[in-house]
Amino acid sequence: MKSLNILVIFLLLGFQLKSQLDTLSKKNSSSTIIFHSESNVQLTGTDILDERIDTLSKPELRIGGYVSTYYAHYDDETESNGFVQFSTLASRNNQFSLNMGLVSLAYASRRMRSTISIHYGDVPESSWPANFKLIQEAHAGFRVGNKLWMDAGFFKTHIGLESFQPRENITSSMSIPNFYDPYFLSGVKLTYLITSKWSLQAGIFNGYNEYVDNNKNKALDFSTKYAFSKNISFTYNFLTCDETPDNIATKHQRFYQNIYGTFDYAKLIVGIDFNYGIQEHSLKKDTSKTGHMFGGLVVVKYKPFTKFGAYGRVEYFSDPNQILATNLDAGKYIKGTTLGVELTPQKNSALSFEWRVLESDNLIFKKGNTLLNQRNEFIVCLDLWF
Repeated sequence: MKSLNILVIFLLLGFQLKSQLDTLSKKNSSSTIIFHSESNVQLTGTDILDERIDTLSKPELRIGGYVSTYYAHYDDETESNGFVQFSTLASRNNQFSLNMGLVSLAYASRRMRSTISIHYGDVPESSWPANFKLIQEAHAGFRVGNKLWMDAGFFKTHIGLESFQPRENITSSMSIPNFYDPYFLSGVKLTYLITSKWSLQAGIFNGYNEYVDNNKNKALDFSTKYAFSKNISFTYNFLTCDETPDNIATKHQRFYQNIYGTFDYAKLIVGIDFNYGIQEHSLKKDTSKTGHMFGGLVVVKYKPFTKFGAYGRVEYFSDPNQILATNLDAGKYIKGTTLGVELTPQKNSALSFEWRVLESDNLIFKKGNTLLNQRNEFIVCLDLWF
């Protein structure tokens, strides 16, 4: 309840700030205040660089809000703290609930930039560290040189095709491969725009999906994005870290790679994502050797009409050595198929109806006293952002 009160206060302050800044901006044409309402946000949630900032003619403050609500039904009765298995999006069973309510402020000028986003709902409740559930991202940066920026703070992840914000995805659920990607990172990073099509990023972070460091080690990151055109892009992410507690002698260095591409043209959107990771001393059969995992997905959306679209996704995840799925032995694989339709009454809103079936190698789901290797999901999700 305390977090909800803070979110409401932050929202009210945002509206009050916007009102005051609107008045000031009429008197001072040297700055711009924008009530943020972009419509084309699908498959952009993990972009590594905001290229818009290099075209700014004057400082800009963007104020945004976002609400994502849902109703979900799962025929799997496995729950933990009121959340279903693989709980990030639509994580409560047989009830209406809130993925997130989000308020964000973003300042940008030719030399400085900063973003803070406050959220509340099932996404932070199920997937965020207890001490930082209110903060989705909070970071600040400055221009080091021509097209080179340094930023530090708490960041949304740039790894993986899918985001934990449903509006940034084609589907209302999150695939298993992206479920095990990091959602947030804490540290410092450099981003450099080589050309208008090619960008690089290098960073040092506290750890894999960590705000507060859990040991003396740091995670090193390298990312690059290349846009072949305004419709086709390719992104490569590499992260290496060791999350072994300091009191354990045997270390487990992890090398994690993520590649994804997007195609967005006319009525068709396609996203392809592939993950591959290895970790030292992690092979179950022989812990002196290196274990491996991999996963991937393909998601497609076809929009024959302006306000109607249909979509589908196939996904596959294999982590037999439990490198990322540390608390779940799913066997050799988890695979899934998703089908759905989406209505967009306005450009900044979406209503989706979705079905997904997940199948695992082991019996990881249950219904009553029966263990199963399959789960069906039905999700209705309504999003509105401004």
